[in-house]
Amino acid sequence: MSLFDHKMSELHTMIQKKEVKVSDLVDESYKRIAQVDGKVKAFVTLNEEKARAYASELDEALGTSSERGLLFGMPIGVKDNIVTKGLRTTCSSRILENFDPIYDATVVQKLQDAQAITIGKLNMDEFAMGSSTENSAYQETKNPWNLETVPGGSSGGSAAAVAAGEVPFSLGSDTGGSIRQPAAFCGVVGLKPTYGRVSRFGLVAFASSLDQIGPITRNVEDNAYLLQSITGLDPMDSTSANVEVPDFLSALTGDVKGLKIAVPKEYLGEGVAEEVKQSVIDALKVLETQGATWEEVSLPHSKYALATYYLLSSSEASANLARFDGVRYGYRTDNAENLIEMYKQTRAEGFGVEVKRRIMLGTFALSSGYYDAYYKKAQQVRTLIKQDFEKVFENYDVIIGPTTPTPAFKIGENTKDPLTMYANDILTIPVNLAGVPGISVPCGFKDGLPLGLQIIGKHFDESTVYRVAHAFEQATDYHTQKPTL
Repeated sequence: MSLFDHKMSELHTMIQKKEVKVSDLVDESYKRIAQVDGKVKAFVTLNEEKARAYASELDEALGTSSERGLLFGMPIGVKDNIVTKGLRTTCSSRILENFDPIYDATVVQKLQDAQAITIGKLNMDEFAMGSSTENSAYQETKNPWNLETVPGGSSGGSAAAVAAGEVPFSLGSDTGGSIRQPAAFCGVVGLKPTYGRVSRFGLVAFASSLDQIGPITRNVEDNAYLLQSITGLDPMDSTSANVEVPDFLSALTGDVKGLKIAVPKEYLGEGVAEEVKQSVIDALKVLETQGATWEEVSLPHSKYALATYYLLSSSEASANLARFDGVRYGYRTDNAENLIEMYKQTRAEGFGVEVKRRIMLGTFALSSGYYDAYYKKAQQVRTLIKQDFEKVFENYDVIIGPTTPTPAFKIGENTKDPLTMYANDILTIPVNLAGVPGISVPCGFKDGLPLGLQIIGKHFDESTVYRVAHAFEQATDYHTQKPTL
């Protein structure tokens, strides 16, 4: 049995009783990475020397101090688009292959304040653009449940590392489903918080109005611990919301009696595999036995979410990625004869195919003569999608549906068909456009591959999302099952 099979609260008790040391947890992480990461390829950079030194420091502090951070001694992996001072941050792109940040992201600082230990940086789709982690410039991460399938994306490394037992917790980022979709594919728990709940300062921007950092864990309780540690107002981020931070752990009562659940008919429609639909129906029956009720509803504008998302996110990406030009930091071409050539060659050589595709799409949508027809129209549809959610939430506590239309697909299966790849996020994208919180929890298996249940809540009501997810988790054993590597 791995130490990481225990919940965080259990590990804290074991440390307190001196049954294990913080160094043991860090040893467990690096030992497991040495055993399986050659197959899984979740990590792109390790932080071993500093992590071991900090673990020894915390072990010494145990005897002298009663002060304990909320994540005291817990090993964690960080997605490679969250900047870490003195630890390489590449966004899995060649253009940042040697980027060594001089500051920490706010969430990384909060992890340090909570006394967590950063084990390393996790692989991802380049600049978070993708649904399979096949777009990394460095390596293809594999799904621990079946090494021939993708782990999802763009936080594929973050989900795979947790599923493979390399770290008990990780941070990902979610622009259109990039935490929830890989969590579903890898059979772990992943939360996208409400937009503004967690600071984006130090998250390398893809689409600023959609990006949100969130936790990936093995169970709901650990997820709540991790969110508790990274949330809160940040003066360094103008989109950080000045709202009260509740005690998320107190929401884990297991009681959903009287809870009203909405099930959008669009989320169980065409393109969603029969086994996926059945797993959602079975999950709803579980919640029914606990006293919740559910009804079918409609989110009529969700059919436009995919087109809306790719126009808006690509437009924002084309602006955000303009800063990578070879002048100040990152990769610079050796083949340029003048400044303009240097810009062109650096970006041509430094960016991958998918990133170039989205920059071109976004630049087109923002260009003169097309702005009103595409970008402005997409913003208007986004408002309609947000209003759909608000209308449903007038009468219901949460919305439930599948996280993904199918289980994980084979590596290479969709790489030549970007539209099919984009459609993998069809059930998660509306949540980002509306800015509401959503969680994916394991709810079944198909052909040995995990399926995910998506629970969506009202703005800043992560507590109710956690309450429902925890109640479902307590009544099932999907979260206890692990891949064999």
